[in-house]
Amino acid sequence: MEGLQLQGLGLLSKLPIDRCPQFLHNVIDGICGQAYPRFQDYGGVWNLKEWLQVLQDTEAFIRAVVGKDEPQEQLDNQLNELTAEYQGVILKCMKGRKPEIKDALLQKVCAMSSAYLQDFDWQLKLAMSSDKLSTLQLPLVNLDLDIVKNGTMTPISIEMNKEELQSLINSLEAANKVVSQLK
Repeated sequence: MEGLQLQGLGLLSKLPIDRCPQFLHNVIDGICGQAYPRFQDYGGVWNLKEWLQVLQDTEAFIRAVVGKDEPQEQLDNQLNELTAEYQGVILKCMKGRKPEIKDALLQKVCAMSSAYLQDFDWQLKLAMSSDKLSTLQLPLVNLDLDIVKNGTMTPISIEMNKEELQSLINSLEAANKVVSQLK
């Protein structure tokens, strides 16, 4: 959560403390695929600009905290604009629904990728060209992927140079980090 600037969390203090749990549970409902809170229910507390900021930042905070299992120290840093009473309400709501939030986040990641990798194979070869470029030696990788989508396996062959391969590796490492954070 380092570098995550969430000024909208401070706006929660404008909401009466007794209405805060309802708002937070409505935000969590939205994350879990149900209805988000409505502006018309909170228009007396925040103007439209503040509403959008508090809704966006509250959702981002909940996703980051639950998705990454942030240490208590970092949570306290993000919530330091709020009183201990508000902090307690926020943490209590999130703690009570943490498994539900984690499941929803994991389902969204899985839904974004309805296809999955069944198997792969790779080969390294040296590309040689003719004519004036006969001295060019360009290492290439042939990557054969078996992708399963909707129960059907589709083989895909990709030929990549060194830079393309490094880009693929970086993307796969980033995806692995996201998936492991959600577990």
